[in-house]
Amino acid sequence: MAVSFNTHQVAAAENTPQFFNPDSSLSAHQVSGAGLGVRTRPTATPHPKQADFEGEHRSDPAQHVADWVVDSGDNRGMAFAIVDKIDAKVFVFDSRGRLLGAAQVLLGIARGDYSVPGIGNRKLSDIRPEERTTPAGRFVASMGHNFKGKDVLWVDYIDAVSLHRVITNNPKERRLERLATPGPRDKRISYGCINVPAKFFDKVVSPTFTGRGGIVYVLPEIVSISEIFKSYYDVESAPARAASANLYERTRALLHQQDPRFGHNAQPY
Repeated sequence: MAVSFNTHQVAAAENTPQFFNPDSSLSAHQVSGAGLGVRTRPTATPHPKQADFEGEHRSDPAQHVADWVVDSGDNRGMAFAIVDKIDAKVFVFDSRGRLLGAAQVLLGIARGDYSVPGIGNRKLSDIRPEERTTPAGRFVASMGHNFKGKDVLWVDYIDAVSLHRVITNNPKERRLERLATPGPRDKRISYGCINVPAKFFDKVVSPTFTGRGGIVYVLPEIVSISEIFKSYYDVESAPARAASANLYERTRALLHQQDPRFGHNAQPY
């Protein structure tokens, strides 16, 4: 039923003493019978949730994506990591967005935000320098093992991209020295994998992602953040949720089976 008010009724209502009824203890009929107007407590606008970097230096894009992950719940209640390729740094968070640790990283020698199709099935010797990129994106990550039996955090299993302890078997590459230098200048050396200090892997990465796994967000360095993460902005979208769940299950299945058809380069590099 439509309800309308004339100007006298509106004026009378505006002049009615306002009774504060914060807990709604009086019904509408009681208030009307008493000749009182009801002023309810205004609903507070919730503040967006933010990631807690614990004072760690980070770029604006890293802060932005981490805040979005926490506020949207895109990490699905799991631990997550932000890899900032421009700053050559990784941040690992618990499921609530509290920083567990941060470290410098080594990345693919070639700049770029996409992997060459089929690169996971190619021999390392066949991968040209310009193809050695660390892909950007949102990845369902899980602990596993490479072909040598070493534990790694698989970021993109099919394309053989993992986060692992720094490799030191080629002294000419000076990977330990590169990790120790400040800033991103010396950090481009790998075939695409993300190298971290061994202590950081053992103390932060392994205990955080062992068991349930988590999400790794690799920030782009050439294309925009919105281009990489556009599929995940609308976290309430049913297709987006279904796609995320499907990707998670398929990745878990691959890691469980260690299917030899995939990841022929399942070795640290």
